[in-house]
Amino acid sequence: MTMKLLALDDEDLTVISAHMQDAVFRIADVDYTPKQKHFTLAANRFDWEETDRNAKGFERSRSALCFKQVKGVRSIGVDRKAPEKVLSLLAVLYERDGEGPEGSIELVLAGGGSILLDVDCIEVQLADTGGTWETTMKPRHPGAA
Repeated sequence: MTMKLLALDDEDLTVISAHMQDAVFRIADVDYTPKQKHFTLAANRFDWEETDRNAKGFERSRSALCFKQVKGVRSIGVDRKAPEKVLSLLAVLYERDGEGPEGSIELVLAGGGSILLDVDCIEVQLADTGGTWETTMKPRHPGAA
């Protein structure tokens, strides 16, 4: 199934986070353009919905996750000098700063790292950019049922 989603609030962002859980990407697949206030990452998204329907195999698809209205980007525990290192996305979280729509979006990574986006508001798009392919590997989370 080709995915296309738009998030304009934290509830919508929770849906995108669920679909992006266990997506893998490289630092080389991340782009931030301050003038346009865009942050984009291209990732191989694990299809959890298909896993529930099909016990025989698993699927991934190439996806673009685009954040707009981004004022700044910071990272913790991410080696930006290793562009080919594969990172795994666990969650996309939002924390509001005060009364307005401004806040921070955190991309929580496996291994304790994170990428923090300072945003004017939530405006996030998720879109599959290609077909799916089979994989024999299903992500595991120690301690999860």
